[in-house]
Amino acid sequence: MTQKNEAAVLFLALLITLGLVGGVYFWLARNTNVKFVSSSSNSSQQSAKSPAKANEETLAQVQNVPSGLFRYGGSTTWAPIRKEVDSAIKTVLPKYQISYTDPISGTPGSGSGIRMLLDNQLAFAQSSRSVEPQEHQIAQQKGFTLKEIPIAIDGIAIAVHPNLNISSLTIEQIKQIYTGKITNWQEVGGPKLAIKPYSRRLEDGGTIEFFYQNVLEKEKFGSNVQFIFNTTAALRQVAQNEGSIYYASAPEVIFQCTVKTLPIGRKASEVVAPYQEPLETKSQCPQQLNQINQEAFQSGKYPITRTLFVIVKQNGQIDQQAGDAYARLLLTDQGQALISKSGFVRIK
Repeated sequence: MTQKNEAAVLFLALLITLGLVGGVYFWLARNTNVKFVSSSSNSSQQSAKSPAKANEETLAQVQNVPSGLFRYGGSTTWAPIRKEVDSAIKTVLPKYQISYTDPISGTPGSGSGIRMLLDNQLAFAQSSRSVEPQEHQIAQQKGFTLKEIPIAIDGIAIAVHPNLNISSLTIEQIKQIYTGKITNWQEVGGPKLAIKPYSRRLEDGGTIEFFYQNVLEKEKFGSNVQFIFNTTAALRQVAQNEGSIYYASAPEVIFQCTVKTLPIGRKASEVVAPYQEPLETKSQCPQQLNQINQEAFQSGKYPITRTLFVIVKQNGQIDQQAGDAYARLLLTDQGQALISKSGFVRIK
């Protein structure tokens, strides 16, 4: 055989070998759970936005869930999710025991939950805001990092008395009401009636921090704002006082029978309702409850939306495993369905 023919045969053999290897690789990738990753990849470098594996559709299918008692805490906004999801997790995974824990002093909220996580009082935390730079710095000083894993979409809803003759507000009008520049409903097209704005205190949780930063643009609350302990008490005041106004997580407001939820917008011509129209009247409640306007939240048409996060300590210990497992449970199809049932919008 000539040298030219030998080269041609060797080249053909090389092509056949590469084809066989490629075929085996493709078959394995399509038909097994084998993951092909570079040697520099590790679990802490994986995207926080998609920690759920492709085959984890139900809570029972989630793998690497540790056994033991794990305390968590944080955002009060998460209360409806905890009610729906935690009981389901306990039923399916009885050895994975999770317990919500309030702070020793002060009020529960996103900030207090993250502080407790930094102080080793919690395995993981729930938050209605992102981790702040100073919180990342504290974590680094203590030898670990914090990872925030998006779980659901929420919005801030505005509640007023059901008899108040006003149909909507702009973001700027809400800002001026809460900074004390607008003090009478007549100034925004309503009746001649003093405005009574209610709020929880800034240190009380992520919802107030989010509102302060994104709506008030860090301007101080006006002297006319009345601070109140929690949302239940605030909504009770709104239901009793015709001139009152309050803001809170959308599921906490929209499902209420005693208050009216207002459409809001960046401009008066662009107002969007946080509920599915038409608005159910007080006489129809509770037989017919208003429902979240999920399309407007997902698309960003509704102007005050935010992401809810699980905050996980990256320290290579069992608490990290517990937090990652909790996030993966909530990101399964079953977990996301439970989140939707609780009144929030699925993130996937």
